Amino acid sequence: MKAYGAEFLGTFWLVFGGCGSAVLAAGFPELGIGFAGVALAFGLTVLTMAFAVGHISGAHFNPAVSIGLWAGGRFPANQLLPYFIAQLLGGIAGAGVLWLIASGKVGFNSSHGFALNGYNEGSPGGYSLTAAFVAEVVLTAFFIIVILGSTSKRGVPAGFAPIAIGLALTLIHLISIPVTNTSVNPARSTAVAVIAGNPLALQQLWLFWIAPIIGALLGAGAYRFISQPED
Repeated sequence: MKAYGAEFLGTFWLVFGGCGSAVLAAGFPELGIGFAGVALAFGLTVLTMAFAVGHISGAHFNPAVSIGLWAGGRFPANQLLPYFIAQLLGGIAGAGVLWLIASGKVGFNSSHGFALNGYNEGSPGGYSLTAAFVAEVVLTAFFIIVILGSTSKRGVPAGFAPIAIGLALTLIHLISIPVTNTSVNPARSTAVAVIAGNPLALQQLWLFWIAPIIGALLGAGAYRFISQPED
């Protein structure tokens, strides 16, 4: 149960901190943090909570990461469902608290500008379904490669893996915020779509489950192909 609680808290922090930076601070008049600030915020949420609770749950905070670790031989299949539930509940709770804060501003509309993921008309840059799918698959695959490599026995020195993982997530956001608003995390996408109640985001949510999961499986397969058995 402690591991599930850690996943709940970590995913809460990821959604609240990452999406919160986009909703509350990205476009703040004249002093907004912009895409770079939002990207850094997402990376920092994972980095900080990986240090805080990684020793308790492994610091997945993402169903795609759990699947990637399972496919990489690092996580038992019987723990996938309870981890998914903890991650989804944590993400929804984080999005709910964010909505309570954001709704305190006059004129706030959670159906728009709530860090929602999407393609075509749901994409910040108007990118197509194909572009969104490819971006999410490729970026999730490389995220899993970084995670598996940095946490391997022969990877970075003990205790430094969260830095590599957090920076990887920052880079992923720098690349893909204009394309899909960056998911690579089904729990993050589901949380804001559910709390916002946006019909388009809910309709397009399938992509942000399917593409990250495919990417996670491909990333795990690629890492197992290039790594040594002792990794």
